[in-house]
Amino acid sequence: MNKSLVSRDPNIMSGALCFTGTRVPVKTLFDYLEGTSSLEGFLEDFPTVSRPTAVAVLEAARETLTNAAAA
Repeated sequence: MNKSLVSRDPNIMSGALCFTGTRVPVKTLFDYLEGTSSLEGFLEDFPTVSRPTAVAVLEAARETLTNAAAA
């Protein structure tokens, strides 16, 4: 995954993988989508995460899973 999209710092959110420059864990995006919320709902609730960044993280996750399945 592109390191400019996400970061991990033991002093921020207990080291959870977060969107770079925010305190929003990446897991939160997946939790929203797994539940009944949409990407729009996530972006409204976490305005520090931009749409292009959220979409890029989703695309990177899809690519990682696709590549792992093909291996």
